[in-house]
Amino acid sequence: MVNEILKYKDYFSAIHFSSEDEVFYGRIHGINDLVSFEAVTVRELKKAFHQAVDDYLETCSKLNKEPEKTYKGSFNVSIPPDLHRQAALYSKMKNISLNDFVRQAIDSTLAKSLGQV
Repeated sequence: MVNEILKYKDYFSAIHFSSEDEVFYGRIHGINDLVSFEAVTVRELKKAFHQAVDDYLETCSKLNKEPEKTYKGSFNVSIPPDLHRQAALYSKMKNISLNDFVRQAIDSTLAKSLGQV
């Protein structure tokens, strides 16, 4: 169960709790590398997350590797063929691209679910 999202320097992590190990833990989302962290208290967890992000950025620098952006603004979505057809037809009827239709649908759904209508 995820209760909280941490953000630091435009990197994010969902926080989890292991009752078996009695620790909070997480990993940096939106990058291909696996960068995880854990701690016993929330204060230590936040510090561990910040350190994990800083270490990731420092390691990238040492390796002359461009740090990955957490979200690039594009992603692939697999949907049933019939839903794809309906979305494409709707887009044509509204004279917008399928990309714009999907962007608007996501934006509308998030606005409603986050109370930003």
